[in-house]
This record gives sequence, structure tokens and C-alpha cells, in this order.
Amino acid sequence: MMRNLYLFIYIIIALLLLAAFPFELVANDKSLGLKTVVIDAGHGGKDPGGVAKDRRTYEKNLVLDIAKRFGQKIKEKYPDVKVIYTRSTDVYITLNERAAIANRNNADLFISIHTNANNSPSVHGASVHILGQSRDPKRDLYAGKMDVSRRENSVILLEDDYSTDYQGFDPTSPESFIFFNLMQNAYYEQSVLFASKVDEFLRKTDFAVSSYTGIHQDPFWLLWKTAMPAVLLELGFISNPGDLKVLTSAAGRDDIAAKLLAAFTSFKTSYDASLNAQTASAPVESPTPAPAPASAPVVASVKTDEAVKAESDLNVYYGVQIMGLGRLLKNGDPALKGFEIQAVKAPGSNIYKYVTGKFQNREGAANILPVVKKKFPEAFLVKVEGDTVNRLR
Repeated sequence: MMRNLYLFIYIIIALLLLAAFPFELVANDKSLGLKTVVIDAGHGGKDPGGVAKDRRTYEKNLVLDIAKRFGQKIKEKYPDVKVIYTRSTDVYITLNERAAIANRNNADLFISIHTNANNSPSVHGASVHILGQSRDPKRDLYAGKMDVSRRENSVILLEDDYSTDYQGFDPTSPESFIFFNLMQNAYYEQSVLFASKVDEFLRKTDFAVSSYTGIHQDPFWLLWKTAMPAVLLELGFISNPGDLKVLTSAAGRDDIAAKLLAAFTSFKTSYDASLNAQTASAPVESPTPAPAPASAPVVASVKTDEAVKAESDLNVYYGVQIMGLGRLLKNGDPALKGFEIQAVKAPGSNIYKYVTGKFQNREGAANILPVVKKKFPEAFLVKVEGDTVNRLR
């Protein structure tokens, strides 16, 4: 009898605690952070990628082994992080499908692993690539001398109907690269951050540092199609004897994977801290009027909203970032698709962030987000403070 009474008391106390502290009891399970990473082993199947001088060593096999070693190390260190491979066997996967895998799984980070190649066996070194226009005149978009981009994009030609699947993009034509000037690169800063971490740790591998070592901006189709921070790694030159020695050694590949894990760890720490800091500091804001009905015309200029007019002089405001580009666009440019924007450029940066909307609170920007996404599917909410643009989760 007394035991039942004690049990009843314990149950009552537990229910009271749940009622009084619901948030604290579940907060740890709901903390924000990097939860999903997609690792893409380049090439595969009918596409061997680079081929070594011995004609038996294929890029597709080397990068698959490195990708799986890297993924396993992430799983062991971060059991709560979901690791997804675009391929885990020797199969051919289209570039569109590789990006789609990452997008379908709402990945927080996309990493495509490759090796480089060159006609000269003396060229060597690992490099990290993010989406953008090359700053090197020898790799200019209009010069048609983009060897790395052209080679990695050329896998498109292996597909039966590439002209339809890739909207007429022809990887052999310099003119096809021009459209990358108008590409949307909403995840530039995070991509740069991860790229810098990878570059830092790759310099500690057995790959000799060369003029190719470092971070490069290139118009890779694969990076353009992924809606998350994304990098493409060229882990040495399969055409160089020194780099090939590292790549064909199990110990060498494991060391590369270990260095990639170190880069991932450093990036994840910064990424998680940033998200949780934004959440902790998010202000409590007053509600705003409901968004216009779906049948209403697209709001080409949020400055026409009465609530926005009163905020036009604000130095701190909320809006929707639609793209980031290395050149300045003016309102009325066709690339903006009818939206009026504020072009925000941080000191020392060469990227203009294009933000539409200027609201005193987050809800105001959130109301126009669905309309903006109809024309810019990868648009997202931001808070602008002077010349700093911070993404909101």
C-alpha cells in the first residue's frame, strides 16, 4: 500500500516537472548544428575520371576510397551526424543527381572529392574549389582556358540527353560559362570558411605545396546546383609521380581522410556556434500583417509597402537574400527578376549580397519569402547590420 502511494507521489512530481520545465527537458535534443553531410566521390562507372600513366590507376577508385574513409571517421567522431554518399560503389551518377541527393536530404554541407590531372607530370599539389568566377586571368570565364572546370563539367557529355537536362549548357563552349556570372551563391561565406579549413589541413599532408595549392573560385555546375555550403576538392595530381605515390598508398589516403576530418571538426564547431548564437540572440518581435494572397501580383519592390517606407533609413533591418555576386547590379537589371534590392558589400570582400525587403522585424521578411522563392528558390532570410549580412535559421 505504502509502495503504491510513493509511486503515485513520484508520478505527480514528474508530471509537475514536465509542466514547469518543458523547454529545458528537450532543449539538448533540439539544439541546432550541422546534422547532415553529403560526401560525393567524383566520377564512377563508365566515367573513370583521371587515369594515371600506368593506365590501371583510376581517379574514380582513389576518390571513392578516400570518401568512404572520411565518412567513416565522421561517423565515429559524430554519431549524431548523418553521412550520405552520392555513391558507395563503382557506379555512374549524373551531376544533376549528385546535387539532387544533397538537396533532397537537406544537407548542411556538400563535399565533392576528386583528383587533378595535367599533361605535364611536374604539376602537383592539392587545391580547394568553391563556386564563383575565377580571379586568375588565365582561367577567365570568357577566355575559355578553364581546364579544371571544363574537365569536371565535361562529364555532362556522357549523358544521353545533356542538352535538355542541363538547359542547353555545353561544357565545350566558352559561351556557356557566361551564365555563371548571374549564378546565385547564397552560401558563399560558409563555403569559404570550410574551404579555408580544408586548405589549412591539406597543407599538412604529404602533398607538396605548389602554385595550385590554395582556394580557387570556379564555375562548377555541381556546386551551382547544391543549395548548401559546398566545395570541390582536387586531392593532388594523378599525373604527378609524387602526388600519385600519396594517393596509391592506403596510409596516404587515410592521412588525407584524417586531415579532412580535422577540417570538418573545425568547421562544425564554428557552424554550430554560429547557429546557436543566432537562436539565442533572436529578439522577440511583434507580429506583422499576414502576407498578401497567392493571387496577388509579385511584389517587385518591397519598398512600396507602407511599413517599409517608414524603415528606409534603418541601418539594421530584416530582408531576404536572393543572391551573391562578384559584380554590382543595379535595380532594373534582368538578373533581379523584377525585385528591388539593397546591394550590401562588406569591407575587404569582393562579393555583393543582394537583399530584397527592409523590415523592422523577422516576420515582415518571412512574409515575403514564399513570393521571393518562386523566382529565387534558394533565397533565405537575413538580418542586415550596416555592411554585415547574417543568415537567419
